[in-house]
Amino acid sequence: MPSVTVATGTSEYSGTNNYVYVTLVGERGASERTLLDNPGLDLCRGAVDEYTVRSSAPLGRILLVRLEKQRYWVEDNWFCRYVTVTSPGGHSTSTFPCYCWLVGDVQVEVREGTAKKQSGDTLPQERAHRKAELQERQKIYRWQHWAPGLPKCIDAKSEADLPQDARFANEKRSDFERSLQFFGKSWDDLDDFKRIFWQLKSSIAEYTMQHWREDWFFGYQFLNGSNPRMIQRCKKLPSNFPVSGDMVQAFLGPNTTLDKEIKAGNVFLVDHGVMDGIPANSIRNQKQYIAAPLCLLYEHPDKGLIPIAIQLEQNPSRDTPIFLPNDPPLAWLLAKMWVRHAEFQVFQVLSHLLSTHLVVEVICVATLRQLPAVHPIYKLLSPHLKYSLEINCRARTQLISADGIFKRVVSTGGEGLLVLAQRGYKVFTYRSLHPRFDFVDRGVNKLKNYFYRDHVLMLWEAIHKFVSSMVSQYYSSDSEVEEDTELQAWISDVTEEGFVDAPQFGQCPKLGITREELITLLSVVIFTSTAQHAATNNGQFDWCAWVPNTPCTMRQPPPTDKDAVTMGFIMDTLPDISQSCVQMAITWHLGRVQPDAIPLAQYAEQYFTEPEALRVIDSFREDLKEVEEEILRQNKGLELPYLYLCPSRIENSITI
Repeated sequence: MPSVTVATGTSEYSGTNNYVYVTLVGERGASERTLLDNPGLDLCRGAVDEYTVRSSAPLGRILLVRLEKQRYWVEDNWFCRYVTVTSPGGHSTSTFPCYCWLVGDVQVEVREGTAKKQSGDTLPQERAHRKAELQERQKIYRWQHWAPGLPKCIDAKSEADLPQDARFANEKRSDFERSLQFFGKSWDDLDDFKRIFWQLKSSIAEYTMQHWREDWFFGYQFLNGSNPRMIQRCKKLPSNFPVSGDMVQAFLGPNTTLDKEIKAGNVFLVDHGVMDGIPANSIRNQKQYIAAPLCLLYEHPDKGLIPIAIQLEQNPSRDTPIFLPNDPPLAWLLAKMWVRHAEFQVFQVLSHLLSTHLVVEVICVATLRQLPAVHPIYKLLSPHLKYSLEINCRARTQLISADGIFKRVVSTGGEGLLVLAQRGYKVFTYRSLHPRFDFVDRGVNKLKNYFYRDHVLMLWEAIHKFVSSMVSQYYSSDSEVEEDTELQAWISDVTEEGFVDAPQFGQCPKLGITREELITLLSVVIFTSTAQHAATNNGQFDWCAWVPNTPCTMRQPPPTDKDAVTMGFIMDTLPDISQSCVQMAITWHLGRVQPDAIPLAQYAEQYFTEPEALRVIDSFREDLKEVEEEILRQNKGLELPYLYLCPSRIENSITI
C-alpha cells in the first residue's frame, strides 16, 4: 500500500480541525478516499503527518493527489504545503507541491512536482487537469481598469475581495496594520524637525540630516538615492534652459569651459518636465504648489557630481531666475529643495508605483490566468509575485485613493497623482525596464561612484544566468517557445490586456518570441520585482525622514526673486508639522525591513522538484553570495555605504 506524508503550513492558523480526505489518482485508477486521521492531533501548524492509503489494485504512476476538506462543527481553513507519495515497498517517493489554502468544503487536485509544458502531458487526465485549472483561475482572477491610461490590474475593490491564496499571511497582515500609525502650525526653524526625527532611527537618515545642505550630497542622491534612474547625460542644453557658459564657469574645473565639459560627457541633466502643469493638491483647504525643475549637474574632478544650475519652470519668461551655487545661500538651498520635492513625486509615482508595482501586477494577473501550476514558467515566477496583488490593492485603497494618505500630505495627492502616472505611462517602454539598455540610453555608463548602476549590473548578470539556465532546461529551441500555446497566451495577456493602453510600450515581446527573448523578458520580470523594487523602496526613510531633504509637499509657490528668500519663507514653504510626521511615518512604514522578509533566491515554497532545476537554484544562490561579498567589499570603509542591493536585503517579491 502506498503511504503519503502531508505537510501543513507554518504560518498562524494554517492548521485545521476539519475533516480532510486524500485520494491518489494514478494511470490505472484511483485509491480509496482516505480520511487523514491518526491518533492524536492531525494537520497542526507546521506538522508533517504520515498516512497509509489503501487501494484495491495497482495504481501505476500517480498523476494527481486529490485533497478534500469538509467542515467539522465550524469552518477552519487549512494550508497545505505539499504531499509526498511513497510507493509500496518504499522504492520511490514523489513530491506534489500544493502551497494553497483549502477554504470551505472544497476539493483540490495537485500535480506531481516535475515541471511540464503542455506538450509534455500525453494522458487525457493530465490535459484535462491543466484545462480545468486555468478555467477556474480565469473566473477568479479577472482584469479591470483601475483608471484610464494606466496598466490594468486585478478586479478587486479591496484586499478583502482577493482569494485567500493571494492574501498576506496572518502574521504579515497583523504587522502591516499595526505598523501603519500616524503621529497646522508651521515650523519656526529647521531645528524643529528634530523634535520628531529622533523617534525613528536610521544612520543614513542621521547622515542626511547632517549633510543635506551640501552640494555633493545633493548630487549623490541622483546616483544612489531612491530615484537613481532620473539622471542622464546632457549632450546639448535644452532650449528652455538658457544656461550660459559664463554663468557656471566658476563652478567648473580649471582650464575648461561648459562646452568642453558637455562634449567630454561630464555634464548631466535631471529634467522634471513630466511635472509641468500637474494639478496641485489642496490640503485642509490650503493650496499646495508644484514645480517642474531642470537641474544641470557637473562631474567635478575633485568634488564629484555637483549641481551648477537650477531652473524651476519648464517655460521660462525673461524674469525666470536660474539659480546658481553662488547665489544667496538660502535662495540656492530653496531651489535645491524644490528639485528634491519634484524627486519625491516622481520616484513615488513613476519609479516606484508605476515601474515596479503596477508592472509586476500585470505579470502576476497574467501568470495566474494563463499558466497552470505545473508549467515551468509558473514555477519560476510564482515566488517573485507573492503578495503583489494584496499590497497593490492596499495601495489603491489606503495610499493613493481619493481620500488616502497621499491626498492628506502630498502635493500631487488626488487628481495630480493620476495625471502624473498617466503621463509617465504614455512614454513608458519595455526597454526602460532592462537595466543595461537603461544605462546606455541615459548615457551614464562612465559616471563615478554610481553604486546603484554597478550593483544592478552584477545582479542582472546573476539573474539572467539563472533564468537562462532554467529556461534551457525546458526549451531547447525557438520553435519550442513558439509552440507553447500556454506561454503564448501568457505573453498575449500581458501585452494585449495588461498593457493595452501603453502606446509607447514598444519592443515588448510579441507572439512568436525567441528563446533568448523569453529569457530576457523573464529576467526583466524577476529583476523588477526584486532588485529594482529594493532600490526604489528600501531607502525611502533614509532619504525622506529628514523632511527638508525630500519634502512631500510645498505650501508656497516657487521663488521668483533670489534676494527675497528668507528662513521664514522657507519654513512657510516646507511641510507643516502634521504633514512632516505623516511623511516620516509612511516612509518608515514602506521602507523598513519586513519581519517576514524572504531574501532573493531563498525559496520558502519549493515549486521545482527536479534535481537539475534544484542545482540551477543552488548555483543562483552561490552567484548571489559572490555579489554580496563584492558589494560589502566595495562598501568597506565608506562613510556613506550603499547596501540596498545586497542580495540578503532584497526581498524575493514586492511585499510592501
